Amino acid sequence: MKVVIFGITGQDGSYLAELLVKKGYEVIGVTRRVSVNTLSRIEHILPQLTIVEGDITDGFNISKIIESHEPDEVYNLAAQSHVGTSFKQPSLTWDITGAGVLNILEAIRYSSRKDQIRFYQASSSEMFGKNYTTSENASLMMSDDKVVVDDPTGKGFYEYKKYQDENTPFIPQSPYGIAKLAAHHLVRNYRESYGIHGSCGILFNHESERRGEQFVTRKITKWIGEFVLWSNQSSMDIDTTSDPDFILDNGRKFPKLRLGNLDARRDWGHAADYVEAMWLMLQQDEPDDYVVATGETRSVREFLDASFSFVEVDDWSNLVVIDPEFYRAAEVEYLLGIPTKAKRKLGWSPRIDFKSLAERMVAYDVKEAGLQRPSIQTV
Repeated sequence: MKVVIFGITGQDGSYLAELLVKKGYEVIGVTRRVSVNTLSRIEHILPQLTIVEGDITDGFNISKIIESHEPDEVYNLAAQSHVGTSFKQPSLTWDITGAGVLNILEAIRYSSRKDQIRFYQASSSEMFGKNYTTSENASLMMSDDKVVVDDPTGKGFYEYKKYQDENTPFIPQSPYGIAKLAAHHLVRNYRESYGIHGSCGILFNHESERRGEQFVTRKITKWIGEFVLWSNQSSMDIDTTSDPDFILDNGRKFPKLRLGNLDARRDWGHAADYVEAMWLMLQQDEPDDYVVATGETRSVREFLDASFSFVEVDDWSNLVVIDPEFYRAAEVEYLLGIPTKAKRKLGWSPRIDFKSLAERMVAYDVKEAGLQRPSIQTV
C-alpha cells in the first residue's frame, strides 16, 4: 500500500507517518520548499520515507504528485492551523486551509485512479465555533448572560451539559474555522458529486510533545521546562510577587508566563491516539465524517493545574500574567466532543487521558531543558 501525506512535517503528520510505516505502507511525504530544516519531527524515520517538494496552493503541482506516485490513500494535514494567526493573516489561511483542499480534490477527481484513492481531510472542532448541542427536547434561551435551557418538564430553568457531535450546526468564529468548514463541505460535495472516497475527521484539540510552541498547551509546558532550569540554578528561594512581569532571584529575573483566557474550555486528547482514528476512517467501505474527541472538557486553568502539579508547584498564580494580547477577536468558549460514532463504527477510543497528556508534555520539556523531574520552592 502506498500513501501520500500532505503536512507530514507537522505534529499529526509525524505521528501518522510513524503509524503507517509500522503498518508496512510506502509513505510519501509532501513538504514545502523552505530554507530551514522542517524535518525534525520525522528525522528518526526519514530513511523509511520518500520526501517530495510540493505546495497544496499549487494545483498543477499537486496533480503531478498524485499521478506520479499513484497512492492508495491520501491524507491532507496541511494547513495554516493557528487560530490567532488566522486573524492576522486571513488570506494566507484561506489559500492554504481552504483553497488548498480544493486543489487536492480536483487532482483526485481527474486522476486515472480516482476510484482507487481514499482521501482523508483534517477537519476541526473550530468549525463549531460558539455553537453546541443541548437536550433535543429543550429550547435554548439566554438569562443573565448564562446559557440555560427551557426545561420541557416544566420545572423551571436549569443548566444543561453542552456538547458537539456530528449533528451540531457549525458557527465558526475565526478565519481558520471558516476555511476549515469550507474544506469540510468541499469533501462532502465531491463525495456526493463525483463518488470520491473522502472522509473528514472533525478532530477536537489534540496535543503532544511535538505540538508547536505557539499553541497554548505547549507554550505552557515549554515555559515550565525553561523555568525549572532557571530556578534550579540557584539554591535560594525565588520571589514571584514583587514584580508583576518577572520572577526574581538575587538580581536575576525570568519573564512570567503570559496567557489569555484561562477559562476557555477544550476537549484535549493526544495526537498519537487521533492519527489512528484517521487511518481507521480510510479502512471503511463507505466514506463518512466523524467527531474524534475524548468526551471531556477542561479549561486552560485546569491544564495549568495538571502541568504545574507535575513539577510540584501547587500555586502558580504568581507565575502567570493575563495578557489581553492573547485574547481572540472572537472567542470559542466551550468545546466538548462526543465520539460515539467513531467508537461504534471505527472501534476507536482514546488511550491517553488528560492528566497523562499534561504530564508527558511537561516531562518532555523538562528533559529538553536538561533536567530530571525537579521541585521548585517559591515565595
